[in-house]
Amino acid sequence: MAHGGGNKAIIAALAANLSIAVLKFLAYLLTLSSSMLAESIHSLADSGNQLLLLVGGRRAKRQASPEHPFGYGRERYVYAFLVSIILFSVGGVFALYEAYSKWQHPHGMDPRWAWVPLVVLIGSILLEGNSFRTAIKESNRTRGSKTWGQFIRTAKAPELPVVLLEDAAALLGLLFALFGVTLTIVTGNGHWDAVGTGLIGVLLVAVAVVLALETKSLLLGESATEEDIRAIEAALVGPGVSGIIHLKTLHLGPEELLVAAKIAVEEAGTGVQIAQAIDAAEKRVRSSVPIATVIYLEPDIYSAAKESQP
Repeated sequence: MAHGGGNKAIIAALAANLSIAVLKFLAYLLTLSSSMLAESIHSLADSGNQLLLLVGGRRAKRQASPEHPFGYGRERYVYAFLVSIILFSVGGVFALYEAYSKWQHPHGMDPRWAWVPLVVLIGSILLEGNSFRTAIKESNRTRGSKTWGQFIRTAKAPELPVVLLEDAAALLGLLFALFGVTLTIVTGNGHWDAVGTGLIGVLLVAVAVVLALETKSLLLGESATEEDIRAIEAALVGPGVSGIIHLKTLHLGPEELLVAAKIAVEEAGTGVQIAQAIDAAEKRVRSSVPIATVIYLEPDIYSAAKESQP
């Protein structure tokens, strides 16, 4: 996935969330609705998350150094993991605390301003919907035939899955807030506001857990996709390379792949012939899988015993 597409979705989400956060907080000041306060903090946390993703993308572009010879591509994973922590702590836990507090001390809304949160929430749904549509459009460029669940689980670039989940959570959160605020206005019972806030909190915690699990896997180091592995296997075999004894891949970053393989070469081949075969194999791999930026090939004479070695 091109990082540019991820940046476009991030910027669209950031612009929407900053505008929405201000409107929600004004609505909270006028109505003292806990749902509106929880949504204000939610939008503020999302804005911070999008800034973190942009910072992570920028830092990941730094050149490799002696201390980090494979570069800084994984910084994008680190910042995506920070997003999940912030979403959990700032968004989810705060909303749950606010729901508990409001349930203990419920109150209705000032009828003079009861219309304000409704207008803000409906407007926010429209803004978030536009951001969500941008994220879906950018994701569809690389999603292919995968389901949305498969795309989120297998994507190597964290930005779009993060924005997709955040935007989906934001839309559901707005609906929960609209539910709680509307029933509070109709019934005059502040407990409904607390229920809406609690639903927002549970939703944010659940999304944060999903994000944490997915980014943790990326941080630990994931192999190439099945499609890329098949392409690498096909590209390695050619003149001078009769087979693959074993192959391992590792994502150094979303668009940086390390390929390490022990390849079978002809027993009678000279050193020059083997070196030429390795160079040609590397060119074929890079042509088939452009993100294969680091390739280490070890020549060996094929045998069934060696094939089973790690």
